[in-house]
Amino acid sequence: MSDQGPHRKLVFSGVQPSGDLHLGNYLGAIKNWVPMQDDMPCLFCVVDLHALTNWIDPKELTQRTREIAAAYIACGIDPKRSSIFAQSRVSVHAELTWIFNCVARIGWLNRMTQFKEKAGKNSEKASVGLYDYPVLMAADILAYRATHVPVGEDQKQHLELTRDIAQKFNNDYGVPDFFPLPEPLILGPTPRVMSLRDGKAKMSKTDPSDYSRINLADSDDEIAQKVRKARTDPEPLPDTLAALEERPEADNLVGIYAALAGEPKETVLARFAGEPFSTFKPRLADLTVAVMGPIRARMEALLDDKAELDRILDAGAGKAAAIADPLMREVRRVVGLLG
Repeated sequence: MSDQGPHRKLVFSGVQPSGDLHLGNYLGAIKNWVPMQDDMPCLFCVVDLHALTNWIDPKELTQRTREIAAAYIACGIDPKRSSIFAQSRVSVHAELTWIFNCVARIGWLNRMTQFKEKAGKNSEKASVGLYDYPVLMAADILAYRATHVPVGEDQKQHLELTRDIAQKFNNDYGVPDFFPLPEPLILGPTPRVMSLRDGKAKMSKTDPSDYSRINLADSDDEIAQKVRKARTDPEPLPDTLAALEERPEADNLVGIYAALAGEPKETVLARFAGEPFSTFKPRLADLTVAVMGPIRARMEALLDDKAELDRILDAGAGKAAAIADPLMREVRRVVGLLG
């Protein structure tokens, strides 16, 4: 029997509303979620409880939660086919986290590298929530008995923890196959979008320089300006992938063009080899605006109608709760809780 046991295939994924979504989020994740809707049921969550692990202004959290939901829809997630909802609206996430806190081992959490990276030298001052973040992530996934989770390199360790928690729960309570052991969803080659200011650093919403990233909410002029100011080297574009890989900033810009155009890098190089960046950048800017402009416009329209956006989130939460609530009743019975 597979790790998924008798469970039907289902995808769960989410984004934390703690900063502006950017081109890297779109090309590396959300764009690839859209075709998943054709293959199996999908739940796409705005993980607002995770955003509380570091202090965030309450009004900002509310606004960013709506922005993430609007971005999902603008990028092609269909709320009629997939559940789009805020994590906090389904109470099972929090309740199941406590059950899993009593299953997970301290040693497992001590090995989580992301806590060490995020807390840095101030780990003693970090919130318990930041330390416990991976257990909440496990509850997010297993509340729906999700069998597949699209994850990046930085989340693979968390998915392994989710599998460990599921396996230990199944073993401790003598309920084989109660929870599936979710598998990472392999999306095929996806672009690793790097900072526009440093080709060796990943594009990030936490980078202090807004010129390091192209935000989904950026205007056409802002996009063009950021591409124009993107860091490059003085040499013209090469004609081989081997030569391109030795030049991180050039590789990043060519990779972005290729991803937006839906072409391999080789095709882009064949078109622009020998050209200076003064020629390539305007073409990249035009392509980026052509792809991202409609997404921004759709986001703006959705955010202008908060009542409709909130209706979509309420409906999504209802569909998610219809899956999670019966599961939680089973969990309570299994562990011996009344009710």
